Parts: sequence; C-alpha cells; structure tokens
Amino acid sequence: MKTCPELVQQIMPNIKTISIDELPAKLEQDNALLIDVREPGEFGQGHIDSAVSMPRGVLEMKIHQHPAVQNYDSPKEALQALADYDIYLICQAGGRSALATESLQRMGFENVYSVNGGMNAWQNK
Repeated sequence: MKTCPELVQQIMPNIKTISIDELPAKLEQDNALLIDVREPGEFGQGHIDSAVSMPRGVLEMKIHQHPAVQNYDSPKEALQALADYDIYLICQAGGRSALATESLQRMGFENVYSVNGGMNAWQNK
C-alpha cells in the first residue's frame, strides 16, 4: 500500500512540471491553457484569472468541454484540438495537479505540466 504523498513522489519523475515563477510567462503564449483542478469551493475562494475550473474528479470526463474547444462536433475532435495546446494544471499544493498530469498523459496529451507548489506557492509569491 502507498499513501497519496508516496504515490505523487513515485509519479514525479514521469511527468513534466513547471515552477510558479515560470508560469506567468508561459500563460502569455497563445497556445497556453491553465486548468485549476481544485474543487469548486476552493476555486471560488480565489484563483488565477485565466484559469478554467475542472475539478480533479471529473477532469478526464470533461476536458473535451474546455472553452477553448467548444466548437468541435465530437469529444474526440475536441481532444485532438486540445493536444495542440500547452496545458498547465494547478491545485492547492501540487499533489492533485501531479496526479491529473499523469492521467492526461495516459490519455495521450504530451504538453501537459503540473504547477509545483500550486496556489499555495502562487499566493506566497
């Protein structure tokens, strides 16, 4: 058995991460999306302006509904279009975004990054 922190540590070498200091410059690029994977109540208490709320529990089922790809006829087409973006995932401290990053990689996304330190780091910046 593994604890959640142990699982996160195990997957870290297999995912891409970005520091909170690098995030603002990355978000200025046209092909960048920021997805906040925290729960709606957490998102409502404060978030980065460009973030779209998609809680970790429904991310894989709802990512094809991201506003950036809302004009596609099928979920598969929307996913293909999303693959052209750099996707940055943020949570409160970095654990949920790391797990979400691994999951999106298994779905086929290559340009997906977990934001180290999450909103805690953003707010302490």
